[in-house]
Amino acid sequence: MLKKKEGIGIEGYIAILAIISITAHLVFQYLIPDLQMYSLYPLYITLALGGGILVLGLIRKLMSFQFGSDLLAGLSIITAILLGEYLAGSLVVLMLSGGETLENYAIRTASRMLEVLAKRAPITAHRKEVDVIKDIPVEKIAIGDTILIFPHEICPVDGEVIAGNGVMDESYLTGEPFFISKAPGTGVLSGSINGDASLTIKATKLAQDSRYAKIMQVMSESEQKRPHMRRLADQLGAWYTPIALVIAILAWMLSGEAIRFLAVLVIATPCPLLIAIPVAIIGSISLCAKRGILIKNPIVLEQVDQCETMIFDKTGTLTYGKPILTDQTLYRANNPTEILKLVASVERYSKHPLASAILEKAAEENIKLIDAQEISEPQGAGLRATVDGREVIITSRKQLDKFGLAKDMAVLPQGVGLECVVLVDHQLAAHYRFRDSPRTDSKSFIEHLVPKHQFKKVMIVSGDREEEVAYLAHTVGITEIYAGKSPEEKVDIVVKETQQAKTAYLGDGINDAPALLAATVGIAFGRNSDITAEAAGAVIMESTLEKVDEFLHISKRMRTIALQSAVGGMALSTLGMLIAAFGFLPPVAGAISQEVIDVVAILNSLRTIWKPTIMSDMPQLKTKKL
Repeated sequence: MLKKKEGIGIEGYIAILAIISITAHLVFQYLIPDLQMYSLYPLYITLALGGGILVLGLIRKLMSFQFGSDLLAGLSIITAILLGEYLAGSLVVLMLSGGETLENYAIRTASRMLEVLAKRAPITAHRKEVDVIKDIPVEKIAIGDTILIFPHEICPVDGEVIAGNGVMDESYLTGEPFFISKAPGTGVLSGSINGDASLTIKATKLAQDSRYAKIMQVMSESEQKRPHMRRLADQLGAWYTPIALVIAILAWMLSGEAIRFLAVLVIATPCPLLIAIPVAIIGSISLCAKRGILIKNPIVLEQVDQCETMIFDKTGTLTYGKPILTDQTLYRANNPTEILKLVASVERYSKHPLASAILEKAAEENIKLIDAQEISEPQGAGLRATVDGREVIITSRKQLDKFGLAKDMAVLPQGVGLECVVLVDHQLAAHYRFRDSPRTDSKSFIEHLVPKHQFKKVMIVSGDREEEVAYLAHTVGITEIYAGKSPEEKVDIVVKETQQAKTAYLGDGINDAPALLAATVGIAFGRNSDITAEAAGAVIMESTLEKVDEFLHISKRMRTIALQSAVGGMALSTLGMLIAAFGFLPPVAGAISQEVIDVVAILNSLRTIWKPTIMSDMPQLKTKKL
């Protein structure tokens, strides 16, 4: 309504003024008899300053033919002044300005999110110049510069490793679920987090053209693509306001008594819209907080129950983002347990991203490890050691030709994702395949979305490899997938789907943030990234899909109760308006009647604070008491 400003905004100051004035009025009126004669002065100030500013803004909306519940509130302020109901008018000022303040807070979220994203980006880089390392601003990095990345630093620019071996966490950027090994010749992305070892890279792009900068750009563009969502109160007020005005004007014209116009407007004050619905939302926000669900934007509670399309990221949402050993292909009649024992005995000395998966598999099969000797990891050649007198090499298929085993590449499984090849005594012994482990509740959650929450479409949009996404989709029961998608492509897909129906997007990485913004409702899964949390309307603090289901149920219940309060209150108010129009309900009695209606509507809305009997109806949780 008013121009959005930094801080709490004009509406926020009006709300504070209204609170102070109403408090002062009550204190002067009931607690300090000597000041009772001055009790109305604080209300005069609120109505003159705050009410005046709000009414002027509403007049501008009226001139642009925008009719909402706040317009009727503006008329109520004027009516209250004319009737001398200054306390009631000040309460309406508080309700109207307070709602605007909350709305402005939600709108400013996108700006803060971009600030968080910018703060995370490194501002300096360590450039190697002959035998000197010099710190320079990131924007001064030139293509071809040699940049040193210290342990646990964020990579400042896209490049290629030219010295060092280590791992990087690219999951927030690419959707790949694991730490990615880095050796000379491999690429690195700006924004990824370095592991325990220093790496030296050659810059291949300027900072402004690198991956992290592109995500910031897409984030800014996504802010512009965010769908406009009409508040529930505005939707109801769009028809309630004209009806109230028509009844009031007809009552005046047909009777010739202006008092009837005022009487109708008094009882028409849309408190069920201005108070009951916000109370239902605040109660639901409180319940969500108790259940480990953080509501960043109250609008999502009104909208998610109306969504027809659920879009998932893969890594960290439907999966744990943790590798597991799923397939073991053995060659030359090798015993799987014996080979796993040899491999695990070597991998316990390794920091390779897949080592933990191999060790967990060995522990699961109760394999007792044995000592390894002559352990080494030559650059780009894999891990090797001697175990029980046998030479064990753990490498990749690309390295087989270096060991004179190029012919064996033909017998390896094709089209795999994460893998390693095991050589024992210079012969191909085994091929191991790894996959990202699906969450135990992913399948049951997906299966109940359509029948229980009326979603019409469920899909995966991921930056991961197509084979991995297809495998997960088949496992959990999703038929529509988009794999290998960049943040820009994710946004395009989400925008397209949102144009057809309201969408809910569930993701957890920085690469999901633009898509979270573009969806009708963005849900961040866990607190892996402050940027993702700022982009989302709701944050699931615990990494479990059961909490997502609880969020859906809380939203549905909130909307039901809010509609009961609002529609029920408006129905009673409409009845009161008709009685007032015929002259049987004077303004004072109408104001009292409206207060009774408001109390009933608010008490009903307060039910959202209480935990319902059933918080989740996922199949495996039907008998579980929460």
